[in-house]
Amino acid sequence: MSAITEKIHELKKKRNAVILAHNYQRGDVQDIADFTGDSLGLSRQAAKTKADIIVFCGVHFMAETASILCPDKMVLLPDEHAGCPMANMITLRELRIKKKEHPNARVVCYVNSTAAIKAESDICCTSSNAMKIVSSIPRDQEILFIPDKSLGGYVSSRLNRPMILWEGYCPTHHRILAEYIIKLKSEYPGAKVVVHPECTPDVIALADHVASTTGIARYCKETDAGEFIIGTETGILHRLRKENPEKKFYAITQLADCSNMKLISLEKVLWSLEDLVYQIKVPDDIASKARVAIQKMLDLSE
Repeated sequence: MSAITEKIHELKKKRNAVILAHNYQRGDVQDIADFTGDSLGLSRQAAKTKADIIVFCGVHFMAETASILCPDKMVLLPDEHAGCPMANMITLRELRIKKKEHPNARVVCYVNSTAAIKAESDICCTSSNAMKIVSSIPRDQEILFIPDKSLGGYVSSRLNRPMILWEGYCPTHHRILAEYIIKLKSEYPGAKVVVHPECTPDVIALADHVASTTGIARYCKETDAGEFIIGTETGILHRLRKENPEKKFYAITQLADCSNMKLISLEKVLWSLEDLVYQIKVPDDIASKARVAIQKMLDLSE
């Protein structure tokens, strides 16, 4: 164990802290975490933790969600610049204008969004439960799905349900191209293609399985295939190889790397615990409204 890792463990115990890490984090950050998972799993862990401090190794909107669910706890984001381009593709003003255009629409908000946007929404969803959330809304009810058009489009096609889609997207997943998959399939014809629903429709069409990061991990563990072509942010490969040492995993492209996710390092986790930075606190008026939309999602995801 490195000196940094030892110090993190000591401080974590001293401060009664828990470390949560998203599947897209650096491998050594995932390894130091008490829990590694997708947005839904991390939200659940945050909601039930007995720790006084939550060190969130992810991006800003994830730490905000933890703050909303745990208003009495200190939530730390080890790098204050770890943002999300997709979350920045929708503003409160734009959303309110769109809601006026569709006054009867229910707003389903992907968790990759700011607290203010969640507060203006009816219910949240993650990539792992989006179909379940949308299915819970009566079919004659108009739906405005924000901010990811790729996830929304995937859900819409699978459920055969028209929805109003926001024009947001994940730049990292949109760098995964169908031509890369075709080339890899020729090299590894026996490999299963597994992709995230934030990918574009032509990429999804080539997949053997489409799932959230936790769903991808589950599929790769439970499927008999020995080789997998993975279409999501490259950080997931660390977990997949760790959990399945006898199997081989190929990233569709190394360009599927989220620089925001990779801003957090072991040193920053240590500094975060030492100096209690950077504290993420959502204002009460926003948090109370956003909490309703998040809790509705959690209640339906049990």
